[in-house]
Amino acid sequence: MKRLNAKAKDLLQKEVEKQAQPLNLEIESSLVRKRLDKLSQEAGQPLTQTELAPLVQDLFPQFDPQVLARAARANRPRPLKGWLIFGGCLGAGFVGLAGLTWLVNLPYPMIRRPVARVAPLLLLPSYLEMDRNYREAIAHVEQADQLVNKATSPADIALGAEKVKQAQANLDKLPVWFLGYEPVRVCSFMGGCSWNFTFDEFQRARAQVGRMDAIVFQETNALSQLDGAETTLQQAKTAYQSATDLPAKQQALGQWQGALAQLALIPPETLAGKQAQTKQAVYSQELAPLAGAAAGSGQTRTLIAAAQEFAKRANQQLAKPSQTLAEWEQTETLWQEAIQRLRQVSPQDPDYVASQSFLADYTQRLGQTQVKRQQEQAAEQNFSEAQGQIKALLGNPPRDKAALNNQLNAIISQLQRIPSGASSYAEAQTLIQQAQEQLNK
Repeated sequence: MKRLNAKAKDLLQKEVEKQAQPLNLEIESSLVRKRLDKLSQEAGQPLTQTELAPLVQDLFPQFDPQVLARAARANRPRPLKGWLIFGGCLGAGFVGLAGLTWLVNLPYPMIRRPVARVAPLLLLPSYLEMDRNYREAIAHVEQADQLVNKATSPADIALGAEKVKQAQANLDKLPVWFLGYEPVRVCSFMGGCSWNFTFDEFQRARAQVGRMDAIVFQETNALSQLDGAETTLQQAKTAYQSATDLPAKQQALGQWQGALAQLALIPPETLAGKQAQTKQAVYSQELAPLAGAAAGSGQTRTLIAAAQEFAKRANQQLAKPSQTLAEWEQTETLWQEAIQRLRQVSPQDPDYVASQSFLADYTQRLGQTQVKRQQEQAAEQNFSEAQGQIKALLGNPPRDKAALNNQLNAIISQLQRIPSGASSYAEAQTLIQQAQEQLNK
């Protein structure tokens, strides 16, 4: 008699594959299969559920105990008649229990709370599912934070993006209605909890995932800009090497300088930006003797250098997480100064093509800055109006509750118009929370 028969082995393997596939746990799945294959070849007493559990639960802690029980029963030799009777009764009971368990574990507090008071054991499957998603969410957030915020290669960014998606999926499976009530029930039922499942923690995890999602988006765009700039630069080098006359060489040099300008525009705080700084230094050294050999105007080079200096200062301003209206106006002025100097380059100058590449980039950045300045201006106006409404409410609070709620809702609506990138966004969020607390009272 084999220690593990074919039917029990098949049940265990199917559950292992079911749990391993969504999480890409191929190595753990392979180890369990090897264990089961070895036991299916050994002769001896059939394995019990207690002996089967360690074979899978060390690598798959969330392994379904019901599957273990079925595998253990399948591994026990039974007379045919007794087996049929037992199987029929067990099947009917299992179907009934499964239907009841499914019903009481639906995500509706009006169903769950009465059950939690009288039969909390029936809610164990959903508690375990929530606990699993909670733990996986925390693990995926930590992995994503390490990969995204300390990336050393594009592969880290790609893997970090995948971890961010997995963390988001886990958080989406954690029901908000569970917060504040059910943890008390499950912790008292389990004799205490080793984890703290609170609304604040849930919100912090969501905020962290949102920030990393934005970082992944920025890093992806920066890598795309880096690839585009390098492609343009290689094309320029090839064009210069194959050029047979001075105008063609000057055009290739202009394309080369344009690619260097694209490298300079990549946000320096990104992984691609750090790589671009190194590449820019190398490509600039290659370009310097070629540009010096070509005929050009010293005055034009001075104008381009001055424009680049203004652009550098503007980029330093843009590197800040948020800016006031005055700072946006200052950034806009820096771009205008850079553009003004580039417009002084004559079309007959050999460096005219390069200057136009800079001019196009700086003009685009100026337009983006003007949009940001207008958004900040609108945000400051909305914040000022909201403060005026708050001051009026505090100075003359209405006695009627409905009127008070209407004014609070108006203040919240005014503050919600402030976008997340505005300098007053954090203070606006605090005021919204305070107004919401007043509404809840």
